[in-house]
Formats: sequence, structure tokens, C-alpha cells
Amino acid sequence: MAGKIILYTYFRSSCSWRVRIALALKGIEYESRPVNLIKDGGQQHAEEYKTLNPQEQVPTLVWDGIPITQSMAIMLFIDDIKPNPPLLPDDPVKKAQALALAELINSGIQPLQNLHVLQKVGEDKKTEWAHFWINKGLTAFEKMLKDTAGKYCVGDSITLADIFLVPQVYNAHRFNVDLTQFPLIQKISATLDNHEAFKAADALVQPDCPEDLRKK
Repeated sequence: MAGKIILYTYFRSSCSWRVRIALALKGIEYESRPVNLIKDGGQQHAEEYKTLNPQEQVPTLVWDGIPITQSMAIMLFIDDIKPNPPLLPDDPVKKAQALALAELINSGIQPLQNLHVLQKVGEDKKTEWAHFWINKGLTAFEKMLKDTAGKYCVGDSITLADIFLVPQVYNAHRFNVDLTQFPLIQKISATLDNHEAFKAADALVQPDCPEDLRKK
């Protein structure tokens, strides 16, 4: 295990949130260094941070002095370093299903409701824009779950699909998406919300969460 592990994170960045869940599931301790994406025009644009993450985004995991970016890459790295509990099934079909669900969010939803995209869309249209793409993506996710779900997204073990789902459900609420149309998503998300690793990683209990948003 690494001598020093640092996670550059923002409390409600869904990409950071995923990595926090993975670290908690693995029982890996780390130092959290918040990067405020709003304050001072966005601390992710600071010259010092750009040396770690040229894309000027969070998260960045620094593992023994080596910066690793992109949440999927970070979690696959963590899974290689500490294989148990695994984040992907051994069965090739189930593994592909878990990755497909995770990528649906990673490529098909989250980038379209990311902060820098919403800033380009504009304040008056950002909610409508995000609502459309989240609703469209979760509609597909729900349909896929009908073939894969057990207790969790793929069978009865937590996978990357579950790790990607929970932060996306938070954003669905944030942009007023009606989740009652997605009963499987609601059921699985509620189960995950009661898991200790997911509780520890929750955006609203992080040190940089504003007091008015913090879970009581």
C-alpha cells in the first residue's frame, strides 16, 4: 500500500464522489484536499493544481507522489492495487454489464451536466438542459437494470455500476428529475444509501460541504 494517498476532491462532484465510495469500500485511508470548483473562479484552474491535472478537473488521486486522473482510471487502479472487495465481477458477462452501466453514466449522462457545460449553456437554460439528459440516460439505465439487477445493479454484489449510480441519483434530484418512473433505480439507490461506505462518501457529509447543505 502507498505511503501517502491524497485525493483532490469537491464535495458534490459526482466524479470525486465515485472515488470516495471506492476508497471507502476498499478501506483505504487517504488525505482529502478540497478543490472548490466555484470559489475564486474555480480553484481547479490554479497553476499549482494544473500541474497535477492538466484538464483542470477533479478528482485527482496522488498515490506515492504519482497523480492519477479520471474517476474510472482511478477506480480501476485502486481495484488492481487492492483487489478485495472487487469492484467488478469475475464472470465476463456480468463484468461487461457492470461496465456498460457505469459507462452509460460516465459517458452518456455526467459529461452533459458537468459544471463547465452548464456554464456554457447559461443560467436560464441549465436546469432544462441537465434535466433532459439525465432523464434520457436514466431511462436507458432503468431498462438495462431489468436484465441485470439483483440486490444491486448487477446481481447481489456491489460493482462500479452502483458506485456510478448513487452520485447520479443525487444530481437527478438536484435537477428535478422524477425518479418515481425508475423503480429499480430507486430501490437499488435506497439500499446503497444505507451502506456504510456510501454513507461515508456522501457529498453532504464531506468537510467542504457548506453548512446549509450538510446532513444533520
